[in-house]
Amino acid sequence: MSAPTASGTTRTPARCRIERTPRAFFWMVVPAVVIFFGLHTIPVLTGMFFSLTNYAGYGTWDLVGLSNYINLFQDSRVLNSYGFTFGFAIVSTVLVNVIALAIALGLNARIKFKTAFRGVFFIPYVLAILIIGYVFNYLFANSFPAVFESLGLSGLSGNILADPNYAWIGIVITTVWQAAAFNVILYLAGLQTIPGEIYEAAGIDGASAWRRFRSLTFPLIGAYFTINMVLSFKSFLQVFDQIIALTNGGPGTSTESIAMVIYRGGFQGGEYGYQMANAVVYLFVIIVVSFIQLRFLQRREASY
Repeated sequence: MSAPTASGTTRTPARCRIERTPRAFFWMVVPAVVIFFGLHTIPVLTGMFFSLTNYAGYGTWDLVGLSNYINLFQDSRVLNSYGFTFGFAIVSTVLVNVIALAIALGLNARIKFKTAFRGVFFIPYVLAILIIGYVFNYLFANSFPAVFESLGLSGLSGNILADPNYAWIGIVITTVWQAAAFNVILYLAGLQTIPGEIYEAAGIDGASAWRRFRSLTFPLIGAYFTINMVLSFKSFLQVFDQIIALTNGGPGTSTESIAMVIYRGGFQGGEYGYQMANAVVYLFVIIVVSFIQLRFLQRREASY
């Protein structure tokens, strides 16, 4: 029943004014839910089940309980792959964000051909990772050694991808070169949300370029920094294509990532059930690390 107002008119209760969402909108979501459930949820649940078996990828299998998970923490190859992957992800995440932010600041300045430069810097992200990897493989194996040799730097004339102590550096260089493009775009989007009047006021107060960046620019793009850090780290934890193209996990197993160990053991080594357990642990590690990283960076962002 409508309630009378001071003017004598009646007012319709708020709950009566809310329109119900048409059923058509719910039916439009159904195909997406079905596809997600069929291509994501069911495979994940199936993998979790087989992680409790000794299935080799073919033939019969038996339930083995949690033995696969227990053996994972005693497998030196698996533990080494986790160490390599996390080390690689940390170094690459830091370098990508530092380089991308520096490039974004330059592209956001008042320079000529700004739009053209933005397109050029985005090209690496468009190219396929495998193609980039094979190109850098050739550069590290042939071009760079020849250049250093001609410069008289014989100590740098070798192929670093063939050295188990330095092969990871080549993977980092290739990955950072390709991944920085996407981060540049996100940082540029954040920089363009900052009003120019703020910098004008800071200039009048005599703030230096570093002080403007530290006190104005970086705090105002804190949300973009958080997004870039989380997405970058999560992506680098799943590194696979770059390693396939550059070192194929070598020399030896020095550059084997977690994803490569799962692929090789699960699909080529008859360890399907065992590597499914590895994949389940890997999944939860990525979720937990991403959540902790997001919470920490959001608190830092709120403190500015």
